[in-house]
Amino acid sequence: MKVIRIVLGKIILVLNFVFSPRGVKRTSEAQQQANEKAKALSLYQFEACPFCVKVRREMKRQSVNIELKDAKNDNVAREQLLEGGGRVKVPCLKIEKDGQVEWMYESSDIVSYLQKEFA
Repeated sequence: MKVIRIVLGKIILVLNFVFSPRGVKRTSEAQQQANEKAKALSLYQFEACPFCVKVRREMKRQSVNIELKDAKNDNVAREQLLEGGGRVKVPCLKIEKDGQVEWMYESSDIVSYLQKEFA
């Protein structure tokens, strides 16, 4: 089962690379505003997780650079996810706004959030 997961993960990554979406074009001022908003976000993810790939593709479509944290290979990121969000499940978007922290787990919810915030 582990071998199948590894092979499928590599296939997903190759297909994502080949069929990478184009980012939205913004004015430099609008892109600066988007970059400032993105500083309050962190995405906890696994590299080959199909749901994480879905979220990263939306990030590319929206031309936002959100900090990526590898919850599989980085023990510090894994602990942050467990302590902050309550479980090690990816993708998870950490949103810091007005001194509050929200942990958003479902890929469809994260994609909707990114579309609402950056479209």
